[in-house]
Amino acid sequence: MASPFPGMDPYLEDQHYWPDFHHRFIDYCCDALADRLPDNYEARIDEWISLVEDPEVRPRDLKPDLAIAHQQGKTNPRASTSGATLEPVVVPLLMSDPHRQGYIKILHRPDRSVVAVLEVLSPTNKSGEGRGEYIGKRNALLNQPVHLVELDLFRQGRRLPMRAPLPQGEFFAMVARSEHRPDCQVYAWGIRDPLPVIPVPLRIPDADVTLNLAEVFAIVYERGRYGRSVNYGAPLSVSLGDPDRSWAAERVGARASAP
Repeated sequence: MASPFPGMDPYLEDQHYWPDFHHRFIDYCCDALADRLPDNYEARIDEWISLVEDPEVRPRDLKPDLAIAHQQGKTNPRASTSGATLEPVVVPLLMSDPHRQGYIKILHRPDRSVVAVLEVLSPTNKSGEGRGEYIGKRNALLNQPVHLVELDLFRQGRRLPMRAPLPQGEFFAMVARSEHRPDCQVYAWGIRDPLPVIPVPLRIPDADVTLNLAEVFAIVYERGRYGRSVNYGAPLSVSLGDPDRSWAAERVGARASAP
């Protein structure tokens, strides 16, 4: 069963299906690109590993897992007789949480040099410490002769920094060609619009390949069995204006009444 929405489905973001959808979408984007690339290119999935601290954790919230208390009348047989004996208190470390972020890289054969990188942004890229870490990696890519394609299909969080305001829209595809920077092609659309076909640049003089986001979404929705898992009867908590919220309710109602 297809999604009741012509483009992005807000319920996937609202009901915490996004991590699963995110991974699947990257996988099928890679497959779609591989099918269209010339023989002297290949598309591969790789991953960044970010160490992100939980901003809610503070040292004062931590308690020792184990305390070894000093007991009067007992001595440590291995303690030195020339100095005082200190008993340690074991306190858990404040450690960063490793976050794995998949992305697609397009390689030119036979040298397998990186020509383009395609990122599907996640909530971690758009908020908290993960946003700063991603922007650092993004800047490193933008200073190399590599094309960068970024898909922002998640409505929540902060948009990526640009030198000028983004066009009107709720979802974005940003194509930053290495030879045209700092200019960037931005494709914008709303919740009522179908997902577009976007270009993915290759090495000059080779022509762009196209990525049909609507076709990828349809495959991901079907293979992820979201039609039978998502609770379309629940109220939407994601931020929508009243007209769009009414429109979404109509779409869901039409699906429920369909034979």
